[in-house]
Amino acid sequence: MSEPHPRRAAVTGIGVVAPNGTTTETFWKSVQEGISALGKVTREGCEQLPLRVAAEVRDFAPAAAVEERFLVQTDRFTHFAMAAADLALDAARLGRADTDAAPFSVGVVTAAGSGGGEFGQRELQQLWGKGSRFVGPYQSIAWFYAASTGQISIRRGFKGPCSVVAADEAGGLDALAHAARAVRRGTDVIVAGSAEAPIAPYSVVCQLGYEELSREADPARAYRPFTEQACGFVPGEGGAMLVVEEVASARERGLPVRATLDGHAATFTGASRWAESRAGLAQAIRGALDEAGCAPEEIDVVFADALGVPEADRAEALAIADALGTHGRRVPVTAPKTGFGRGYCAAPVLDTATAVLAMEHGLIPPTPGVFDTCHDLDLVTGRARAAVLRTALVLSRGLMGSNSALVLRHGAAE
Repeated sequence: MSEPHPRRAAVTGIGVVAPNGTTTETFWKSVQEGISALGKVTREGCEQLPLRVAAEVRDFAPAAAVEERFLVQTDRFTHFAMAAADLALDAARLGRADTDAAPFSVGVVTAAGSGGGEFGQRELQQLWGKGSRFVGPYQSIAWFYAASTGQISIRRGFKGPCSVVAADEAGGLDALAHAARAVRRGTDVIVAGSAEAPIAPYSVVCQLGYEELSREADPARAYRPFTEQACGFVPGEGGAMLVVEEVASARERGLPVRATLDGHAATFTGASRWAESRAGLAQAIRGALDEAGCAPEEIDVVFADALGVPEADRAEALAIADALGTHGRRVPVTAPKTGFGRGYCAAPVLDTATAVLAMEHGLIPPTPGVFDTCHDLDLVTGRARAAVLRTALVLSRGLMGSNSALVLRHGAAE
């Protein structure tokens, strides 16, 4: 096992804007109760498209969360990210005065899989319907993958290292790994995470090319991974942002360390090659455990990728067993995203936020809508399970072939 890093990355703040809760508190209440936010697609322009079920963020007023001057130049995915970043910074007790005093000590890293599709579609419709004079100047930046990183840093005056991971789903975990490594290299604070807004006509049409996308019209049946009825995944919008800072720095500020980001690894096995993802995901798990100096039997809970495709679900179950040995068949596994949707890069960040909250509350949330499993897994279903949780493993795979694993430890275990 690897030696612990001299500087450790701690999670001190969490901000969530999700289909099942637009604050961290309401999100956690829904998740622990197994409440599902999957429903019929209601977004204008999507009514006649083959995607019938999605997880939409319905109780979110962008104008109440973001100033008008930023609102007009940004897409919905960035509105989610900015609002979540504010919540995370508030939770970490990092106010404007704190960051203004040392702006180069705070950076931002986000992940994005689709960018600002809704904004881009609107402007292109203006171009082709009315002409170039009716296209706004922000078309060139609002759709861009890096928009959330840029706008959060500009709005809050953060001048530290900033970056974006433009990737498929696993990019959400990779962004958190970037944040942890920046902190280990000497940056005081990184605001990290992902938010997505893929429920718009142009974005939905793009997704229809994914064979893994569920076409089921019944929300109760649309997303049921690890079961014989698995028929694909349901997309979701929203996301989460975390404040990541050095452990000693957090303690100097009198702030509790909620969790530490101790190990991460990533592999690549190719688009939709789900049988091959078994070896790639298992290798990512082993790499994350090694970086964290963590033995397989120390993992107390696994947050699964849970694609909802039979071949992919089987590969994930086998990868967990391959990497964790006999412990892999006993460790509790959960997939709360069946309640808030698979929001591409945002999904594993929401899983990470949930893992931190689960460790804090000693409660493993259930997998909504799933009541049994056809795989050799201890899948948590029905209701939340009380447990002593010191170490969590979060898994993610992307439709384009990325595999990523992240090991977190509860702050109280420090």
